[in-house]
Amino acid sequence: MKPGEKAASNLAPGLYVVATPIGNLEDITLRALRILKEADLIACEDTRHTQKLLNHYGITTRTTSYHEHNEAGRAEELIQQLEEGLRIALVTDAGMPGISDPGYRVIAKAVEHNITVVPIPGASAFVAALAASGMSTDAFEFHGFLPPKSGQRRQVLEAIKNSQQAQIFYEAPHRLKEAVEDVIEILGANRPLVMAREVTKIHEEFLRGSASQILERLNTQEVKGEITLLIGKADEARVGAGDSPAKQSIYQRVTQLMSEEKLDEKAALKKIAKERGISKSEAYRELQRNK
Repeated sequence: MKPGEKAASNLAPGLYVVATPIGNLEDITLRALRILKEADLIACEDTRHTQKLLNHYGITTRTTSYHEHNEAGRAEELIQQLEEGLRIALVTDAGMPGISDPGYRVIAKAVEHNITVVPIPGASAFVAALAASGMSTDAFEFHGFLPPKSGQRRQVLEAIKNSQQAQIFYEAPHRLKEAVEDVIEILGANRPLVMAREVTKIHEEFLRGSASQILERLNTQEVKGEITLLIGKADEARVGAGDSPAKQSIYQRVTQLMSEEKLDEKAALKKIAKERGISKSEAYRELQRNK
């Protein structure tokens, strides 16, 4: 094999939608690395950003830019190349293409043209944030970025006021404080919030508590980086701050203890069982019914 020449590959023609790390370069699958090596072309949101990942893993596949400003025209070019039998990997700067990132247009066109589209799953900021949030994960909605304008943002919050699902948003750091202030005004000061910052990166941080508690923290510290904001279910905020633990449901008390005392679910249930004079298994069964 000549220098710079790629090894033979059994990779079939088609569009490969490849998830890339959201921060830590180790968060990429072996399959994703193979696809990136064997593809004929990698369509990137930012070729300079993706090149850092490719250099880290010694991948020499040629790249082309595909971002929100050239998406319409470049999608047509990529479809033409796909119809000619090329194997194209689609990536964004971080996470899964098409999820609050460029990619939807070319994916939709590929489907329309009966071109094979293969997802290569991997890191996702909102999924990672939800998994470590401590919130109930049985039902949730992901919305992408909150609207930048206060009026539109408040309309979105009004729509989820009585939601029985966890709500997940991305937010810019310079708008986070205003967003939390709107949460307090529309959803109430007791609404559970989790702010996940720089997930998987060196300065990863989770702030957990009521909306008012999160605002207090934001008033005393500057926030930078990628932000995921999680809003708890409506029924998790119905018990006022002054209500006694005995008046709360098991689920509400578990949520409170996990947030305020940083306990895991098992430790919270043990404490609740002792508070109420019941067995841990009974507390667990009641928790499942509450959920």
